[in-house]
Amino acid sequence: MLIWINGAFGAGKTQTAFELERRLSNAHVADPELLGFALHRMQPPATRRDFQDLPQWRSAVVDTLQQAEAAHSGPVLVPMTIVDDDYFDEIIGGLRSRGVDLRHYALIASPQALRGRLRNRVALVPGGLRRETWALEQLSRCVAALAQARYATHIDTEHLSTNDVVEQIAADAGLTFTAPRLAPWQFQLRRLHVGLRHIR
Repeated sequence: MLIWINGAFGAGKTQTAFELERRLSNAHVADPELLGFALHRMQPPATRRDFQDLPQWRSAVVDTLQQAEAAHSGPVLVPMTIVDDDYFDEIIGGLRSRGVDLRHYALIASPQALRGRLRNRVALVPGGLRRETWALEQLSRCVAALAQARYATHIDTEHLSTNDVVEQIAADAGLTFTAPRLAPWQFQLRRLHVGLRHIR
């Protein structure tokens, strides 16, 4: 099974994916951003743009995730924002057309809530860290796109904890946890660790 966790920037995709991985037996997080970063490194800086616009990224995501899902006995978890209708159909539709058991979840929240979360995030850039201005600029586009029925199943995260979101996804996908919730202090430490590992 492949579980695609979609959502605007700040919706909690990465934290949700890694908490699912911790609580499920033999789950694996597969991040398509890594393919995008690799393609960027192969291009001169002046030619780099959104890697989702690269046909080779989209085809590689489909090929790689199909192989990962076929080779892995547990759920493959994919935290990735994708809000272009054509790209969504190409990737999500492409995986399903190849027989992949794909469950799609869009984590949604109001623009105000997402802005509040993003104000506490930073990105790694040459010379140090900076605020997530690019992600903030994408909020309106992402929120509007993800509201469409094609991006179901929707999970409104506005007033839910990460644990609540994780448990909703697992229940909907028919997955059984093998690990319990962490104590609040343990969860916050793990959340910080995951966040630091994924500063972009």
